[in-house]
Amino acid sequence: MDKCQRFRALLNSTQAEMILEAHNGMSAKIVEQAGFPAVWASGLSISSSLGLRDCNEASWSQILDIAEFINDSVDVPVLFDGDSGFGNFNNVRHVVKKLSQYGIAGISLEDKVYPKMNSFIKGAHSLVSIEEFEGKIKAAQDAKQNSDFSVIARTETLIAGLSVDEALRRAERYHLAGADAIFIHSKKSDATEILEFAKLWEKRCPLVVAPTTYADIPPETLYQAGINVYICANHLMRASLKAMQLAANKIYKARSIGHINSDIATLSEVFNLLDYSELKDAEQAYTPII
Repeated sequence: MDKCQRFRALLNSTQAEMILEAHNGMSAKIVEQAGFPAVWASGLSISSSLGLRDCNEASWSQILDIAEFINDSVDVPVLFDGDSGFGNFNNVRHVVKKLSQYGIAGISLEDKVYPKMNSFIKGAHSLVSIEEFEGKIKAAQDAKQNSDFSVIARTETLIAGLSVDEALRRAERYHLAGADAIFIHSKKSDATEILEFAKLWEKRCPLVVAPTTYADIPPETLYQAGINVYICANHLMRASLKAMQLAANKIYKARSIGHINSDIATLSEVFNLLDYSELKDAEQAYTPII
């Protein structure tokens, strides 16, 4: 099976799955080596790694360039965080066509206005009309180059402070418009509204969550409620930020790198992760002996 087929099988599996964020090729390799069945190419994490805010400050082509490196680095499927589609239906078509050409397994599109703002930033979060978002879902489905490419509709209804009933109404329309799964998002510290949504959804199609703010809820509780995919949405980026801050401060304070080696990866670990030995084997195969 290709990556699109494998991700579609994961999405529709009766066994719930957990996937982890990556924001470049190296972090994607770490996700794969840890044993995760797929990679979440996070918009927040990729933007942050570029020194930009998660409000469409990075262009869609910049984000897609990183996503291509992520996909090329691993054999597991990659799900791309497509924000609100980087514009209208036409932008969605261009993005999905490129993702399909790269072999990326699917896209998550959210029903916010463009430019979007990260869901956890305080303030108003505006949604597009249901009809406009239905058009984006249909445009994505029509533009995909692989029939198994997945289009996931992420509703930000709860982020916008609206009701579970409104989230259900929107999700049902998105499902009928052709979404392969629904991504229901919340920023509350408990999973009450997510569990209520899942119960009322009644497994009409797969459900996806990113429990960033309600991380203390056992994954099994979410799975039993009908959640299919649990996204660890930004954790490698945040882990790397913390580690780099600590290392930079230690080096600056000591005015030396002599004491830091026990806290950081060895160069051998870097070389092994990026498979430098393959280059040596390839050199023997392809370089003529004179």
